[in-house]
Amino acid sequence: MVLPLTGVRILDLSRVWSGPLATRILADLGAEVIKIEVGGQADRSKTAIPEAVAKMMGTFPNGIPGDQPWNRNGTSIDFNRNKMSVTINLTSSGGRDLFRRLVAIGDVVLENYSPRVMRNFGLDYAALREINPHLIMVSMPGYGMDGPYRDYVAYGTSLEPQAGFSGLMGYPDKGPYKLGVAYPDPVAALHAAAAVLIAYWHRQKTGQGQYIDLSQMEAATALIGEFIVGYGLTGEVPSSLGNRHPYMAPHGCYPCQGEDRWLVISVGSDEEWCALCRVIGRPELAADERFADQLNRWHHQDDLDEIISAWTQNIDHRVAMRILQDAGVAAGAVLDAEEMAHDEHLAERGFFWEIPHPAAGTFSYPGLPIRFSSLALGARLPAPLLGEHNEHVFIDLLGLSREDLADLGHEGAIDLVSA
Repeated sequence: MVLPLTGVRILDLSRVWSGPLATRILADLGAEVIKIEVGGQADRSKTAIPEAVAKMMGTFPNGIPGDQPWNRNGTSIDFNRNKMSVTINLTSSGGRDLFRRLVAIGDVVLENYSPRVMRNFGLDYAALREINPHLIMVSMPGYGMDGPYRDYVAYGTSLEPQAGFSGLMGYPDKGPYKLGVAYPDPVAALHAAAAVLIAYWHRQKTGQGQYIDLSQMEAATALIGEFIVGYGLTGEVPSSLGNRHPYMAPHGCYPCQGEDRWLVISVGSDEEWCALCRVIGRPELAADERFADQLNRWHHQDDLDEIISAWTQNIDHRVAMRILQDAGVAAGAVLDAEEMAHDEHLAERGFFWEIPHPAAGTFSYPGLPIRFSSLALGARLPAPLLGEHNEHVFIDLLGLSREDLADLGHEGAIDLVSA
């Protein structure tokens, strides 16, 4: 099947989460993604991992790292499906020359190093454009390619507070909270994937290449624009509201039957409030002066939370969600990883893709949450073993010989891990 990005070749130098997720999205859509990595220096370190550490990480099949943990890490398998893997050592002149040859036949280069790395390699956009004038290049460092924070070390967990998220999280007078995941990473990934598509469309129309400077901090900050605008209009810094809402009430997370089971309820109108009152068996509350309208309910949220919790704590969180949704009240069960993996809705929609992997076995992974009426997306290739496609890329695409590969391996230009 011809997919939307069939024929687009992407050289993926990225690591950790933001870049690999961006290129995985593009690979799922049909792009030929060549992941360039070096054992011990990129996402997959060629070192043994003690089982105790592997179990703590929680990303290996059954908690067992095996003899080749670099090929069994579930995170790497998840992010690298539908890609090829080659090993090039960019710290060697031979490795850089090899990368330049790939740039000559590529369409896109994507990297998320700090701003100084590609320039130090002599592989910044100005240099690569001399090789391929039509090249699209995406650089996605933590803070962008210029500005006073340019060279700061960045991870999603440190970008989150600087992007404004942590300041909005938490409860009044209890300080900021962080999210459970490094949220700026996937946010940047979506922006990067979209940027590649836009630049490629532009190139199809004009023939021009493009350089894309994507700040991961700015990508995340863009999602809290309403709060920044609010400060600009009022001069007031938004306060932390916990699970409450600036004007909707009741609005919160309520304890349910069972251990650590919760339900979120959000009421946005008088009609929804009346429906909630009927569901919890307290229809008289709709006429209570404390809750007569949205403003009064907002001012009596402590009373509301106590009343609602008295109902939710005696009912299963999924059952409560269904009952409330059937009555027209926005409600969602708080699901943990186990519940999501067995969620009937996600299962019926085929959200999880079952992918066999030669080193890790067969497991389910989150699919691409986009459905096309005339395209069948899926895992065409499992995540590659480290360096699995060295011969295909270097011999079939670049025209090197096996002797050339052996020489490059001896020089340290490539890692012969899979040769």
